[in-house]
Parts: sequence; C-alpha cells; structure tokens
Amino acid sequence: MTEIRTPRLLLRRWQPDDDLAPLAEIQADPAVMSRIGDGTPRSLDETAEDIERWEEEWDDEGFGVFAVELLGSGELAGAVGLYVPDAPEQVAGHIGIQWRLARQFWGQGYASEAAQTTLEFALQDRGIDRVVAVTAEGDTSSAKVLAKLGMDVTGDADGARLYAIDLSEYQG
Repeated sequence: MTEIRTPRLLLRRWQPDDDLAPLAEIQADPAVMSRIGDGTPRSLDETAEDIERWEEEWDDEGFGVFAVELLGSGELAGAVGLYVPDAPEQVAGHIGIQWRLARQFWGQGYASEAAQTTLEFALQDRGIDRVVAVTAEGDTSSAKVLAKLGMDVTGDADGARLYAIDLSEYQG
C-alpha cells in the first residue's frame, strides 16, 4: 500500500468505506468543485465512481490520486495526485497533477505540501519526467500553488490555463 507522510499530512490509497462520505461532502461543495472539471458538484454515487476510478488508475498505471489525511486528527482533507487527462487536447494522454481540498483547509499550505510531495513521488518513485496541470482561467489560488511547484504556463485552451514541469529540473 502506497503511503507518504509529510510534516502534517498522510497521502494514502483510498478506503472507500471510510472515505466515501467525507469526500462526497467535499465534492458536494459548489465552491470546491467550481475549480474542477465543468464546475458541477458531485453526488455520493459520482464520488464513489471517482474513488473507484482512482483506485483502478493505481492498479493500472502505478500512480493515482491519493486521499489526503491530516496527521493530527485523521480527518480527510481532500485528494491530490496524478492522473491522465483526456482534455484539453494539448495535455490529453500526458500525466497531470490535480487536487481538491475541503474549503476549511484552504489557505493553510496543505495543497502546496501535498502537491510538492506528489511531484517528488512522480519523479523519485515512478520515474515520471514531465507533469502537466490544467486550471480554470482566473483560478489564482491554484496558479499560486503551481508557481510554488515551479510549473510554467504553457498555453491556454477553452477557458483553461495549461502548465507543465520537466521533473529532471525539479528543485522541490
């Protein structure tokens, strides 16, 4: 089982029986989901499908989206990890990074901490040499996290800003 500890977080595989309800609550929040996909909040069933798909990616690809747990409380803070986007076409088929955290955890550096650890995992444990990211135009919070990670803007597409990083140059 893949687990990574940071000073404040545990990044781990999903435990559907324990994680479904808290993740569904996070994904039902319109503010959280406004920055993800088409911006639509997700139902309990859709969240169950997300967890199932993420676990299948772990099994098929050797990487995936981690559950992000606070070390102090054991509370599920959200999700961060690697995936293969299918759109926009400029990044389709590449390995991307994504995250979503419950609103009460915004602005505390958790996204940056978890995303940095995910990039280190991509490079050191999986030998991945390039990672992309897609954000909604105007998503300044995610843009700040991506800048901290050293990711560069590579273009725009369909209301999205595209980023990438060559991990051989990654400084962590």
